Amino acid sequence: MKELQKYSSNFQEQMGWQIKADNYEQIKSSLMNNYMLLTTEVAEIAEELRRSFNIANTKINEGMDEEEAFLLAKESIKEDIGKEFADCLAYITKFANYFDIDLEDGFYRKMDEVKGRKNKDVPIKR
Repeated sequence: MKELQKYSSNFQEQMGWQIKADNYEQIKSSLMNNYMLLTTEVAEIAEELRRSFNIANTKINEGMDEEEAFLLAKESIKEDIGKEFADCLAYITKFANYFDIDLEDGFYRKMDEVKGRKNKDVPIKR
């Protein structure tokens, strides 16, 4: 993840896409703009999921087995949803780099915190 963050920082600098930081108004505007771009990319993931369910439902209605239909749908969106995940990751690394956050370290610390929670969701047994 550290290499990814370094790559992201260099890429954003080359493209002129860093969070602008000359003054408070510019920082605020740049952070909000990048936040809106991130949420747009997250919505595009939702669109890909919706597309997969539509594909699966069409195939099921045509008589295909549910499991088989969803595997087909999953495969059909794999490339596009992967691009949307990458877009999200680009914005997340941009924010992390701006705030000097080590995402890898933060991820593991957060997962340890979640493991220790007393109010964890309990999986449904079927």
